[in-house]
Amino acid sequence: MLTISDTVNDSIVDGPGLRFAIFVQGCPHHCPGCHNPQTHPFTGGKQVTTEELLARIQANPLLDGVTFSGGEPFCQAQALAELGREVRKLGLNIITYTGYTFEYLYEHRAENGIDELLSVTDWLIDGRFVEELRSLELHFRGSANQRILVVPESLAAGQAVETDL
Repeated sequence: MLTISDTVNDSIVDGPGLRFAIFVQGCPHHCPGCHNPQTHPFTGGKQVTTEELLARIQANPLLDGVTFSGGEPFCQAQALAELGREVRKLGLNIITYTGYTFEYLYEHRAENGIDELLSVTDWLIDGRFVEELRSLELHFRGSANQRILVVPESLAAGQAVETDL
Protein backbone atom coordinates (compact mmCIF):
# COMPACT_ATOMS: atom_id res chain seq x y z
CA MET A 1 0.00 0.00 0.00
CA LEU A 2 1.25 3.44 -0.94
CA THR A 3 0.13 6.88 0.18
CA ILE A 4 0.21 9.18 -2.82
CA SER A 5 -0.62 12.79 -3.48
CA ASP A 6 -1.38 12.36 -7.17
CA THR A 7 -0.37 10.79 -10.46
CA VAL A 8 0.14 12.12 -13.97
CA ASN A 9 -0.69 9.65 -16.72
CA ASP A 10 1.21 11.26 -19.61
CA SER A 11 4.06 13.35 -18.22
CA ILE A 12 6.76 14.75 -20.51
CA VAL A 13 8.51 16.82 -17.80
CA ASP A 14 9.40 14.13 -15.24
CA GLY A 15 12.03 12.34 -17.31
CA PRO A 16 12.68 11.36 -20.91
CA GLY A 17 9.84 10.19 -23.12
CA LEU A 18 6.25 9.68 -22.06
CA ARG A 19 6.03 8.79 -18.37
CA PHE A 20 3.58 7.77 -15.69
CA ALA A 21 4.52 9.94 -12.70
CA ILE A 22 3.64 9.01 -9.14
CA PHE A 23 3.87 11.72 -6.48
CA VAL A 24 4.05 10.13 -3.04
CA GLN A 25 2.68 11.87 0.04
CA GLY A 26 5.09 12.83 2.80
CA CYS A 27 8.47 14.54 2.77
CA PRO A 28 10.87 15.31 5.63
CA HIS A 29 12.92 17.86 3.66
CA HIS A 30 10.47 20.79 3.33
CA CYS A 31 12.70 22.59 0.83
CA PRO A 32 11.81 26.29 0.56
CA GLY A 33 10.33 26.93 -2.89
CA CYS A 34 9.45 23.26 -3.47
CA HIS A 35 7.35 22.67 -6.59
CA ASN A 36 5.11 20.20 -4.70
CA PRO A 37 4.60 21.59 -1.16
CA GLN A 38 1.22 19.83 -0.90
CA THR A 39 3.16 16.55 -0.70
CA HIS A 40 5.08 17.52 2.47
CA PRO A 41 2.61 16.43 5.19
CA PHE A 42 2.69 12.73 6.03
CA THR A 43 -1.05 13.00 6.66
CA GLY A 44 -3.53 13.23 3.82
CA GLY A 45 -3.09 11.88 0.35
CA LYS A 46 -4.83 8.74 -0.81
CA GLN A 47 -4.10 5.09 -0.18
CA VAL A 48 -3.56 2.96 -3.28
CA THR A 49 -2.26 -0.53 -3.84
CA THR A 50 0.69 -1.29 -6.07
CA GLU A 51 -1.70 -3.46 -8.11
CA GLU A 52 -3.96 -0.45 -8.78
CA LEU A 53 -1.04 1.64 -9.96
CA LEU A 54 0.37 -1.20 -12.05
CA ALA A 55 -2.99 -1.64 -13.81
CA ARG A 56 -3.01 2.06 -14.70
CA ILE A 57 0.57 1.85 -16.00
CA GLN A 58 -0.23 -1.25 -18.08
CA ALA A 59 -3.25 0.52 -19.57
CA ASN A 60 -0.98 2.94 -21.45
CA PRO A 61 1.04 1.14 -24.14
CA LEU A 62 2.80 4.39 -25.14
CA LEU A 63 4.75 4.81 -21.90
CA ASP A 64 8.55 4.87 -21.94
CA GLY A 65 8.88 4.80 -18.18
CA VAL A 66 7.64 5.54 -14.69
CA THR A 67 8.76 8.34 -12.40
CA PHE A 68 8.65 8.15 -8.60
CA SER A 69 8.56 11.67 -7.18
CA GLY A 70 7.00 13.37 -4.25
CA GLY A 71 7.12 13.97 -1.52
CA GLU A 72 10.08 11.75 -0.73
CA PRO A 73 9.96 8.33 -2.43
CA PHE A 74 12.50 6.83 -0.03
CA CYS A 75 10.01 7.29 2.81
CA GLN A 76 7.96 4.56 1.07
CA ALA A 77 10.89 2.68 -0.46
CA GLN A 78 9.67 -0.89 0.06
CA ALA A 79 6.26 -0.38 -1.55
CA LEU A 80 7.79 1.55 -4.46
CA ALA A 81 10.41 -1.16 -4.93
CA GLU A 82 7.61 -3.75 -5.13
CA LEU A 83 5.89 -1.68 -7.81
CA GLY A 84 9.22 -1.04 -9.51
CA ARG A 85 9.96 -4.75 -9.88
CA GLU A 86 6.67 -5.18 -11.75
CA VAL A 87 7.27 -2.05 -13.85
CA ARG A 88 10.67 -3.41 -14.90
CA LYS A 89 8.99 -6.66 -16.06
CA LEU A 90 6.98 -4.48 -18.47
CA GLY A 91 10.24 -3.23 -20.01
CA LEU A 92 9.80 0.30 -18.68
CA ASN A 93 12.55 2.39 -17.10
CA ILE A 94 12.32 4.07 -13.70
CA ILE A 95 13.43 7.49 -12.48
CA THR A 96 13.36 8.24 -8.77
CA TYR A 97 13.57 11.78 -7.44
CA THR A 98 14.92 12.27 -3.93
CA GLY A 99 15.97 15.06 -1.62
CA TYR A 100 18.67 12.77 -0.24
CA THR A 101 22.06 12.52 -1.90
CA PHE A 102 23.24 9.26 -3.44
CA GLU A 103 26.04 9.21 -0.87
CA TYR A 104 23.54 9.28 1.99
CA LEU A 105 21.37 6.59 0.40
CA TYR A 106 24.40 4.41 -0.35
CA GLU A 107 25.58 4.69 3.26
CA HIS A 108 22.09 3.76 4.54
CA ARG A 109 21.19 1.28 1.79
CA ALA A 110 20.54 -1.58 4.23
CA GLU A 111 17.77 0.41 5.95
CA ASN A 112 14.02 0.60 5.22
CA GLY A 113 14.07 -0.78 1.69
CA ILE A 114 16.52 1.82 0.35
CA ASP A 115 18.63 -0.81 -1.43
CA GLU A 116 15.50 -2.40 -2.91
CA LEU A 117 14.30 0.90 -4.40
CA LEU A 118 17.77 1.76 -5.68
CA SER A 119 18.02 -1.67 -7.32
CA VAL A 120 14.94 -1.03 -9.51
CA THR A 121 15.85 2.59 -10.31
CA ASP A 122 17.60 3.36 -13.61
CA TRP A 123 18.22 7.04 -12.94
CA LEU A 124 18.23 8.94 -9.65
CA ILE A 125 17.78 12.68 -9.47
CA ASP A 126 19.25 13.49 -6.09
CA GLY A 127 19.65 16.42 -3.77
CA ARG A 128 17.37 18.90 -2.11
CA PHE A 129 15.84 21.71 -4.12
CA VAL A 130 17.79 24.92 -3.38
CA GLU A 131 15.81 27.99 -4.34
CA GLU A 132 18.93 30.14 -4.81
CA LEU A 133 20.20 27.61 -7.38
CA ARG A 134 16.88 27.32 -9.25
CA SER A 135 17.25 27.19 -13.03
CA LEU A 136 14.74 26.73 -15.82
CA GLU A 137 17.61 25.66 -18.11
CA LEU A 138 18.14 22.31 -16.38
CA HIS A 139 16.52 19.19 -17.80
CA PHE A 140 14.40 17.33 -15.26
CA ARG A 141 15.90 19.18 -12.28
CA GLY A 142 14.89 22.26 -10.36
CA SER A 143 18.20 23.50 -8.99
CA ALA A 144 21.84 23.31 -10.12
CA ASN A 145 22.98 21.21 -7.14
CA GLN A 146 20.75 18.31 -8.18
CA ARG A 147 22.37 15.53 -10.18
CA ILE A 148 21.13 12.93 -12.64
CA LEU A 149 22.80 9.64 -11.74
CA VAL A 150 22.95 6.27 -13.47
CA VAL A 151 22.02 4.03 -10.57
CA PRO A 152 23.35 0.62 -11.68
CA GLU A 153 26.77 2.16 -12.46
CA SER A 154 26.73 4.21 -9.25
CA LEU A 155 25.96 1.14 -7.14
CA ALA A 156 28.68 -0.88 -8.87
CA ALA A 157 31.24 1.90 -8.38
CA GLY A 158 30.13 2.76 -4.85
CA GLN A 159 29.99 6.41 -5.86
CA ALA A 160 27.79 8.73 -7.88
CA VAL A 161 28.07 8.36 -11.65
CA GLU A 162 26.47 11.34 -13.36
CA THR A 163 24.79 11.51 -16.75
CA ASP A 164 22.73 13.99 -18.72
CA LEU A 165 19.41 12.68 -19.94
